[in-house]
Amino acid sequence: MTLVKHYPKSINNLFDEFFNLPNVWNGEPTENYFMPAVNVHETTEGYHVELNVPGRNKEDFKINLDNNILTVSFEKKESKEQKEYKTIRREFSYQSFKRSFTLDEKVNAENIQAKYDNGILKLFVPKKEEVKVLPKQITIQ
Repeated sequence: MTLVKHYPKSINNLFDEFFNLPNVWNGEPTENYFMPAVNVHETTEGYHVELNVPGRNKEDFKINLDNNILTVSFEKKESKEQKEYKTIRREFSYQSFKRSFTLDEKVNAENIQAKYDNGILKLFVPKKEEVKVLPKQITIQ
């Protein structure tokens, strides 16, 4: 499973590309740009993907699988101002985002699971049975 890259590769943006950060030197827009932090863990059973996205509702996420591209997105919904009070300062920010991952032939795309718990969106992408490699002890003779 790999991250999908959306900008040209060059030696100058290797760090940004690895962490999927915006490329400000090549003119990619950064205003209102949000990319949630992601952890990806691999086990013998599959891949565990965790997105750090606190303060949202699970109904606001969209998870799609199209042509072996797994895409997780959140669309910011405009809220109406409360007329009962005047906001003096607003620091909470919930910006839209989209993260995509390329799935290979090793995964069982039909059984992907998702759960939102304590601000972490957790995805489990299971491996196909024939791909699971169990550790093997080699005896020394």
